[in-house]
Amino acid sequence: MEIHESAEDYLEAILRLSQETPEVRSVDIASMLKVSKPSVSHAMKLLRENGYIAMDRYGTITLQETGREIAERIFERHKILSAVFESLGVDPEVAMADACKVEHDLSEETFEKIKGYYQQMQKPCEEAGQE
Repeated sequence: MEIHESAEDYLEAILRLSQETPEVRSVDIASMLKVSKPSVSHAMKLLRENGYIAMDRYGTITLQETGREIAERIFERHKILSAVFESLGVDPEVAMADACKVEHDLSEETFEKIKGYYQQMQKPCEEAGQE
């Protein structure tokens, strides 16, 4: 199933927030993504209807298995792309913003090559730190 960029952003936000706090609510997502609460409510309805999230009667949002898989994939892309851009000398804030734009559009093949290259770049740094 194809999922839109905005849905990926919401799922990633839920994942990131869930790593910081035990309960994720719509207001937290709106604050993180700088969007309106009605926009979040609409998105949560669609994500819930498609089985990506669950919402309890108190408004606590949790990722379902398929939602978590998508969120983790996007978050991994975000972290690695940000790190690669920073290693090139890009300002950390700009690197994060650019990674957010690029993470959705890269093919799996291109991302895997970037990831492999980045991991190879990290090995000499890790080995140097062990000496």
